[in-house]
Amino acid sequence: MPRKTIRNGTVADAYLALLADRGIDYFFGNAGTDFAPIIESFAKAAATGTPAPKPMLVPHENLALHMALGYYAVSGRPQVVMVHVNAGTANAMCGLINASKGNLPVIFTSGRTPYAETGDAIGLRNREVHWPQEMRDQAAMVREIVKWDYELRGKDVLEVAVDRALNIAMTEPRGPVYMTLPREPLAEEFDEFSFDSPSRRHTPTAPWPDPDAIDQAAEILAQAENPLIITGNSGSTAGNVAALAALAERFALPVTPRKSLYLCLPSTHPMQLGLDPDPYLDAADAILVVDCDVPWIPSVKAPSADCKIIHIGVDPGFSSYPIRGYPADLAITGDTGVALRQLEQAMATREAGARDRIEARRTRVATEWQRLRDGWRATVEKVRDQSPIHPAWLARCIDQVKGENAILVSEARVPLTQFTLTRPGTFFAFGAGGGLGHGLGVALGAKLAAPDRLVICTQGDGSYMYGNPVAAHYVSKAEKLPFLTVMHNNREWGAVKRNTRAIYPDGYAAKSNREPLTFFDQGIEFEHTVRTAGGYGEMVEDPAKLPGALEKAVDMVMTDGRQAMLNVISS
Repeated sequence: MPRKTIRNGTVADAYLALLADRGIDYFFGNAGTDFAPIIESFAKAAATGTPAPKPMLVPHENLALHMALGYYAVSGRPQVVMVHVNAGTANAMCGLINASKGNLPVIFTSGRTPYAETGDAIGLRNREVHWPQEMRDQAAMVREIVKWDYELRGKDVLEVAVDRALNIAMTEPRGPVYMTLPREPLAEEFDEFSFDSPSRRHTPTAPWPDPDAIDQAAEILAQAENPLIITGNSGSTAGNVAALAALAERFALPVTPRKSLYLCLPSTHPMQLGLDPDPYLDAADAILVVDCDVPWIPSVKAPSADCKIIHIGVDPGFSSYPIRGYPADLAITGDTGVALRQLEQAMATREAGARDRIEARRTRVATEWQRLRDGWRATVEKVRDQSPIHPAWLARCIDQVKGENAILVSEARVPLTQFTLTRPGTFFAFGAGGGLGHGLGVALGAKLAAPDRLVICTQGDGSYMYGNPVAAHYVSKAEKLPFLTVMHNNREWGAVKRNTRAIYPDGYAAKSNREPLTFFDQGIEFEHTVRTAGGYGEMVEDPAKLPGALEKAVDMVMTDGRQAMLNVISS
């Protein structure tokens, strides 16, 4: 088998060479004293012309993690993040949780405090911080939320460790892995190191759906009068989007994406009935749940007891969740795109017998489809002149300037029903684990993978502060990654306020109309933040001026190559 050999190097040299050979493009780093061998190896690779990932300094760990996720979302290739020992690992936890619950692969690594207090080893302890920073089990911080963790021992296991990290991260269901890299092993010197190129350790294929189970699902859906598809994350690939679109249209199966990470179905598709399945649960006699962890909230609204429930996905039971009790009359494990295509084929054998039901349902869905869109348009017309600016008007104005090929990264409570989203890979909302602050990093990573496309990140004022905006705007300038941030600034923690009122609708907090710990009492001129990095920033309060402000901001990004930020004062 073909092999590559490195002579007179260090384990850090070999590590970077392996990463490059395995298709890692970027090394997102927030460095500390543990990075010395890595930094030396990057400089050596640059001086000698040796292939290595591009090192990218990201001055906050949460931002670095989400940049890697954004890059993966657009490119399909997982990347490497390295942070500083336990402190850096702790700072990246929000991003790591989002990666875990969103099944997003990333090779997350950190240094480890050097072992030796004395001796001749290169890399031994030489700073005061090396004593208080050591933990008995650093990986314990992340073990519950990563698929695999390992501490590198030396060059003899380096190739296996790198390949195993990549294999496990990319094996379905995908997700983050964690490896600690102690300084002494990284600094270890060798005369010769050889490795397979390409790797002989290929990632396992996705599970294949059970044909008998697919046939049972087809029978249930073919016999149903009012079937419904609820999906969450099926849009991770363009093939999955096409498979769902074909199945839904052929058999008139209405679809309601719920809290999606991706665009699962074009918003113009004739079977796309908004983003909330709750209004359709009462009538449903069969529900197909596709890659969705929370298809409904049982304490709020649930299907009838006699409704047949089918789950499809690479992990349809979401085995990493400690408790999840959704009914499953049938649960099919398998690659989502394959399962949907097989389901279409199985239903085709029953199509003739179900023709009348299909066409009657198609007519009903078309009426509901039009009713919804008329309502969305009416909402915009009603609120377009409201001040503070209404979220629906904000969303519609963004939609008017973004174009079909723009990438929309969503981390703000603006109604997605006001957006026209037709192409796979044009929408990402990576807060699956509830970790705020993902938007700016995902937007930067997406721009890095697609430098010629417009990237728009919608942010709430609270999530913007969580996103380490100074660090994000620095990276945008330093790496020439201009993107547009549009802030929905309602000067409150809206989610906290809404949930308090949901539990205590007549409580003291609701009656006060100013719930403690939910309001930002001092308005912040956030638009100045982007200016510190040479970007364009503007506050927008007048709804009539919003379209023009957005056009100007897009022009700044796409023509002038400057990042831009609009602070939109909203209701």
